[in-house]
Amino acid sequence: MNKFKEWMDTWLLQLNVKKCKTVSFCRRTDILSEYTVSGKAVEKVDKIKDLGVTFGSRLKFDEHIDIKINKAYQMLGITRRNFIYLTAYSFVILYKALVRSQLEHAVSVWSPHHKLLIEKYKKGPQN
Repeated sequence: MNKFKEWMDTWLLQLNVKKCKTVSFCRRTDILSEYTVSGKAVEKVDKIKDLGVTFGSRLKFDEHIDIKINKAYQMLGITRRNFIYLTAYSFVILYKALVRSQLEHAVSVWSPHHKLLIEKYKKGPQN
């Protein structure tokens, strides 16, 4: 972090430490590491959202899958409430644009490969 601070000073850049967060990706939960920049501690979190994907400290995507499933069902409900008289073709277009796009966002990162996650994905929204 000291090298990073030196680089920032060289290029006259400032970093808002209040917006920075740190997360450790590991199996152990008892890691005690604290990072500081300019004497200010960087907040440590258990999960972080990056490019729309929620990463947990153990690299499990349970929470992300729950969020995506709920969002897809929200979009399906909006479609059913607001578009009452739809042809099958119109419904397929809306479904692909609004619902399926939610489920497929960054799927290569969090692809459900465990049986439990696949069942959760198939079952529906979690409350």
